[in-house]
Amino acid sequence: GYGMIGGRLIKVCGLRAADNVSAVAALPGVDLVGFIFHPASPRCVTDVPDVSLTDGVRRVGVFVDVPAEQIVATAHRYGLHLVQLHGHESPDMCRHLADVGLGVIKAFPATPEAVRNDTTRYATSGCRLFLFDTPTASHGGSGRTFDWHVLQDYVGQTPFLLGGGLGPDALDALSRFTHPRLAGYDLNSRFERCPAEKDVEALRTFLQRLGGASVPGQTSPASVRP
Repeated sequence: GYGMIGGRLIKVCGLRAADNVSAVAALPGVDLVGFIFHPASPRCVTDVPDVSLTDGVRRVGVFVDVPAEQIVATAHRYGLHLVQLHGHESPDMCRHLADVGLGVIKAFPATPEAVRNDTTRYATSGCRLFLFDTPTASHGGSGRTFDWHVLQDYVGQTPFLLGGGLGPDALDALSRFTHPRLAGYDLNSRFERCPAEKDVEALRTFLQRLGGASVPGQTSPASVRP
């Protein structure tokens, strides 16, 4: 069930506790829920809530530089539909994971070099989506935004999610930001009470207001459905 707020995919990442997961998954407009499997992250999961708690939304696992076999095993164990790769995973690895039936989201730091050049290496690697995040030494999760103008240099065909410190105060800016390949938004740390515990009401309000905002330059939702 893709709620598609204003034609955009909404991913809420960094979830952990079962009751919080089910509350977020039930929000109108949430399409993807993300679980982080990177041990260095304060949002790392030890056990992923049961699939019944996320009925109707897609489950994404976030990984940083772990072997493909480990990712596949984790995906099977926890019912993940997609995997988001935040390290130096190769185009070949993305293709392999896509070939075994997983939707692949490849994350890139939003630097001019990555936006222009690195993305082209992954153009034919089978990725469903790219994700542009704030450049940081710790593979995302900084809670800081970046200058979205850098994305005007992205001329690839793969749709992307906009990440990097999007918070309740980002609505006006988001309503003005357009790109022909913008597929949706990745929401994480700025909607938290504490690491991994999302503020459900803040998310609900944001999604309602986002749904009411006119979003220019829409990509057809059907073309980006994971």
